[in-house]
Amino acid sequence: MHVVLIEPEIPGNTGNIARLCAGTGMDLHLVRPLGFSTDDKYLKRAGLDYWHLVRVYYHDSFDEVLTKYPEGNFYYLSTKAPRAYTEAHFTHNDFLVFGKETAGIPETILKAHWQSCLRIPMVSEARSLNLSNSVAIVAYEALRQLGFEQLKQTGFNHLD
Repeated sequence: MHVVLIEPEIPGNTGNIARLCAGTGMDLHLVRPLGFSTDDKYLKRAGLDYWHLVRVYYHDSFDEVLTKYPEGNFYYLSTKAPRAYTEAHFTHNDFLVFGKETAGIPETILKAHWQSCLRIPMVSEARSLNLSNSVAIVAYEALRQLGFEQLKQTGFNHLD
């Protein structure tokens, strides 16, 4: 599985997501421009000493991601999406796509892939959830649907 962040802005969120990817074996794709330097101390602090466990890929555009992974199954997470993330049937080759903290996924991308857009239900007065929390919610639902097989294959033994 893959997590894609389109133009993330807050180093602490990206660091937390990198740590999540390290703990789950998911690949992390960062789409430029980034709102921070990859040398940022907050990014490194949030990822703690897990960075060596994360496969991080950098892309100059989201189109580059789509071109590089034509067989991938992409889900786009947005507060504007028509259905809940729990309605998706996740597979091992899925890409969970999230937009930047201040604006989300660009409208052009959402419109082009509307049937693959998902949302996390929340009260109407709330604008959105924190990006790293949102990634964790959807990532673990995907892993749960797959019986945590990805974790078991990497030496995870807490569910055996």
